[in-house]
Amino acid sequence: MAAKTTGRDEDFEQRIVDVEVSQEIEASYLEYAYSVIYSRALPDARDGLKPVQRRILYSMDQLGIRPDKPHVKCARVVGQVMGVLHPHGDSAIYDALVRMAQPWSLRLPLVDGHGNFGSLDASPAAMRYTECRMGPAAAAMTADLDCEVVDFRPNYDGRESEPVVLPAAFPNLLVNGAAGIAVGMATNMAPHNLIEVVAGLKHLLDHPEASLDDLMRFVPGPDLPGGGKIIGLDGVRQAYASGRGAFRVRAAARIEQVSPRRKGIVVTELPHLVGPEKIMEQIKQLHDKKAIQGVADVKDLTDLSHGLRLVIEIKNGINPEAMLETLFAKTKLEDSFAINNVALVEGQPRTLGLVELMRVYLDHRLSVSLRRAQFKLARAAERLHLVEGLLIAILDIDDVIAIIRRSDDVAEARERLKQAFDLDDPQANHILDLQLRRLTRLSKLELEKERDSLQSQIAELSEIIASPQRLRQVVAQDLDEVARRFGTPRRTVLLSGAGQPEAKAAAAQPIEIPDGPALVALGAAGLVARLDTADSPGAGGPRAAHDVVLSAVRSTTLGQLGVLTSLGRVVRLQAIDLPSIPPTAGAVNLQGGAPLSELVELAPGERPLGLTALGADGPGWAFGTRRGVVKRTAVELLSKPAWELIRLDEGDEVVGALELTEGASDFVFITSDAQLLRFPTAAVRPQGRGGGGMAGIKLAPGAEVVFFGAVDPGEAEVVTVAGSSAALPGTDAGTAKVTPCDLYPAKGRATGGVRCHRFLKGEDRLLLAWAGWAPAVATAASGSPIVLPTPDSRRDASGLPVPQPIAAIGARRLD
Repeated sequence: MAAKTTGRDEDFEQRIVDVEVSQEIEASYLEYAYSVIYSRALPDARDGLKPVQRRILYSMDQLGIRPDKPHVKCARVVGQVMGVLHPHGDSAIYDALVRMAQPWSLRLPLVDGHGNFGSLDASPAAMRYTECRMGPAAAAMTADLDCEVVDFRPNYDGRESEPVVLPAAFPNLLVNGAAGIAVGMATNMAPHNLIEVVAGLKHLLDHPEASLDDLMRFVPGPDLPGGGKIIGLDGVRQAYASGRGAFRVRAAARIEQVSPRRKGIVVTELPHLVGPEKIMEQIKQLHDKKAIQGVADVKDLTDLSHGLRLVIEIKNGINPEAMLETLFAKTKLEDSFAINNVALVEGQPRTLGLVELMRVYLDHRLSVSLRRAQFKLARAAERLHLVEGLLIAILDIDDVIAIIRRSDDVAEARERLKQAFDLDDPQANHILDLQLRRLTRLSKLELEKERDSLQSQIAELSEIIASPQRLRQVVAQDLDEVARRFGTPRRTVLLSGAGQPEAKAAAAQPIEIPDGPALVALGAAGLVARLDTADSPGAGGPRAAHDVVLSAVRSTTLGQLGVLTSLGRVVRLQAIDLPSIPPTAGAVNLQGGAPLSELVELAPGERPLGLTALGADGPGWAFGTRRGVVKRTAVELLSKPAWELIRLDEGDEVVGALELTEGASDFVFITSDAQLLRFPTAAVRPQGRGGGGMAGIKLAPGAEVVFFGAVDPGEAEVVTVAGSSAALPGTDAGTAKVTPCDLYPAKGRATGGVRCHRFLKGEDRLLLAWAGWAPAVATAASGSPIVLPTPDSRRDASGLPVPQPIAAIGARRLD
């Protein structure tokens, strides 16, 4: 039995259309591509905004969320945009809003955000937590919308209207750039400096036939929000000429002493949209793959006060300049930016060069300014028409009142006024709406003043409309105003050469620092530094500057040395850990050194006394204690970070520790009661590390040793400074005396010595004493030098007053 077909089924079959699958796919794909290109991905060349960005700014303007108003929840703005103008997902709208508020995304942010709007490496908070309002620049983008300066079109459901383009008081596309991926095409436009772009636009206004070279005198290259350095401008010029090109952006980095032990690379600016966490991740991956081996640590010290600060610590023995060039080559510290200037021009996607971009924007601003002038002219003429009618009514106000009182209704009054005073409907209606308080003499004067002002305004607006030259002047004035309000100095440095000579030289250097001769010096202020030089300073070499050198020792760049301390220890130290300082004008400035206390671990109260080379050869070390004990011990290789070299009695400490040299033939003790004992170093036999030493000088009751050292009597001199023991430390300048060392006779070990300084009235002890290479130098606690008296041939004479307390005494020679 055959099935029956109803009329409804027949109607349905009649509405079925057979279409080829390939044709349907092609049509649907083209429709989708058209929607993406025109409604989502590409900016308009006039205002530089994509539809979602334009709708966000327009909605905020309509809601009154302006720069002078409080912030509102971002969710409110997103909901308004999605419900009225942009029928897409809220996440896409919020992402666009966030990007317009991020100062690292836009050169001139359009949204003033309040809350967590993310970072280069982190996502923003949800829109229910963040707040926003229009930025001052956004207010300039939407200014004069109420003057009918742009066309409007219906929204997606036809219930509302939206602007086709914003007035854009500044060239947003050039200033903030753009990025987007459409179907079959993409755009990536670089940000520029507003002041430079405005200067180029004004030049193009005055010289419509200006060439690219003319405009590049004003706009030399992009100006990225994060700064950095653009390396090579050939790609920039190519992009300005054709709309396509590429250039390389390099981070701003410098070499610093980031810790007492290490130098490092400090990065303060990164390439566009590259975050510090990305760099840290890349360095870690390279280190794990053993592609780089010279990085000790990477720290992100970025904060709101100091901005970006990425510190890359370099291992000792690695050339930081060469490592920086390696990181430029292997990480995003140097990145490429591909320019693809694709934007919509009259509804069509086009690839534009710099000249075309500027001309499109200027054409738009000329149109906006013209329409604004026409709108204001119409409103001014309309108002002038009403004002003239009011003036007529006020002049014959009695007749006006009589006509109105005799009229039966408003329509009759209107017609009688029109006939009596030759008025039209708008003027007659305005007179009928006139308030009685406007009938004063002052109101008449105000109306006459307003009439004159309107006539002047109409004349000016008519001139702007009639004269293209005057219209261009108005556009130039508007551009000057936005440049004054929103312009900022250039952030990105432009380097014309693709590779700088310094960078090439650094890349050519070996990444590991070669071992070579060095001199390590310890200053009285506790600073230690390394001088890398093939010609280590000697008697005729560089001198110490701004500090007294307590000890200096020859070493190598990668060598080891020891620090002799007041507890009778030697602490091992790597020369490569020390900051390297160059000799300047024949002097070594130890102010560039690092505090020794930060390089080696010292016990509380332990003081560094001198430096020594570590090795199996050499005369050995010598120690002198406060209680007059002397000890010699042989130099040996150390297998631990620190060794004790003398056993000290309780309450005793080392006041002098040194490495013996071939020229130092005598030991010298100087005591607080001005006794000096000199005896041969051979009188002290070497002992093992556990020995406690032997008697060096016989002390009087209450006296103590203030200096111990080893000298060559023929080339040394003695400096003594006397003062009062009752004075506060550092307040008594006292008297100083300089005497050749060979004036003091040599005596036997463990004897009392001879007097080296005669005390004056009020002096009862030596505040300071020293014996060593002549000539001696002295400094105050501030580091300023103090002139010592000339040498005195009387070994027990009194001293001469010094201008201020002496803090340290040392030799001018560094070895």
